[in-house]
Amino acid sequence: MGGGRFFDHTLDNGLRVVIESMPDVQSAAAGFLVRTGARDESPQLAGVSHFLEHMCFKGTPNRSWRQITVDFDNLGSTYNAYTSKERTFYFGWVRSEDLEKQIEIIADMMRSTLPVEEFEMERKVILEEIAMSADQIDRRVYDMIHERAFAGHHLAWPVLGTTESVSALSHEAILEYFRNRYQPSNMVLLVAGNVRVDDVMAMAGRHCGSWMAAEARPPRQAPAPPPTGVYARRSDQFQQQALALCYAAPSASDPERETADVLASILGGHNSRFFWNIIQAGIAPHVAAGRLDYCDTALMIAFGFCEPDRAGALLDAFRTEIQGVRDSGVRADEVQQVKNRVRTALMTEAEAPYYRLMQVVQDVDVLGRPRDVAERLAAIDAVTPDSIGAYLTRWPMTGEGFLACLGPRDWPKNGGGGQGKGRLIGKLGTWAGRY
Repeated sequence: MGGGRFFDHTLDNGLRVVIESMPDVQSAAAGFLVRTGARDESPQLAGVSHFLEHMCFKGTPNRSWRQITVDFDNLGSTYNAYTSKERTFYFGWVRSEDLEKQIEIIADMMRSTLPVEEFEMERKVILEEIAMSADQIDRRVYDMIHERAFAGHHLAWPVLGTTESVSALSHEAILEYFRNRYQPSNMVLLVAGNVRVDDVMAMAGRHCGSWMAAEARPPRQAPAPPPTGVYARRSDQFQQQALALCYAAPSASDPERETADVLASILGGHNSRFFWNIIQAGIAPHVAAGRLDYCDTALMIAFGFCEPDRAGALLDAFRTEIQGVRDSGVRADEVQQVKNRVRTALMTEAEAPYYRLMQVVQDVDVLGRPRDVAERLAAIDAVTPDSIGAYLTRWPMTGEGFLACLGPRDWPKNGGGGQGKGRLIGKLGTWAGRY
């Protein structure tokens, strides 16, 4: 189990190497964090980070795309990559004795040739992903929240990009972005598992030490505070109405992030107030609460699907439950139940290098340092009903908030709230959008 056994060193070319030793396991996971994502793109390049992730699997100086796949599979590797608003991460999980080969394959991908002959095929694949995403109501609402809550900021556009931006991307533009961002001072090699530090550092030197140093990613600009009001789209594509009620919340780097997450789970997690008072009451079949967080901003979101004519009742139910925790606080047993679930998840994940790697990449990217399991557990243990009360004083979840709504019903009209109560003043208006 991971627990305070970190080694953190930076090579001469700027590549940072973070290692967690887990001597009680028989495997190891490794990955390259590239500190770039959708929020680091210009509007004209929207989707370039994700496009580049695809292209890094398509060929290197030493391998064709087929050979990359064969080499991963020959190791029995559990491998993948993802692109988010703030990072791109390539990773694999293998037996400890195969770690160097795993690192070598991914390091080779980090020097991809971005083969021109594969470019148009990947564009078609990504355009299909965008089309598939447009068919999912939850993805559509997610994008709606971003484009209005972060209007005018780079967080506003989707990770996949748009049909227009991806169609216009040139191979030359992606190559330039690759050269600017995939350089050592903007990357971190992360390793977790049954490894020796000296061995891993020797591997890093052999496979990454010759990379040329360059300038780091430009500094990021924090977005403005989220707006209030209503942002609604009517769409006959879906049969259900989707609602997302949003409030400002602590960012991923804020010390109150764990408190916010416990509160969100009490409201809309497993066996939560939303479950008993909304789902079991027959108002909506699917509801949840959670924090959408980034390094410098976040939203607390109450989210759900319902029959179109139940949208007002669902919004009223969200507000009733939020007001309940604001006015009366939360119970000690509710807090303890969430803490127990989080403890179990942390401990079980800490027994597998793959899952530890996912925890460490978040901490290193957002906090600038890894946290061991004991520190993570301590942060959860520190949450109490009183600390949640103090949190609600600083982050009160009062007022109209920001409501995103999508579905076949033309609702709410003129910013009206549930059941004609007129709670929302539509400062953002209702926008039909391009769909």
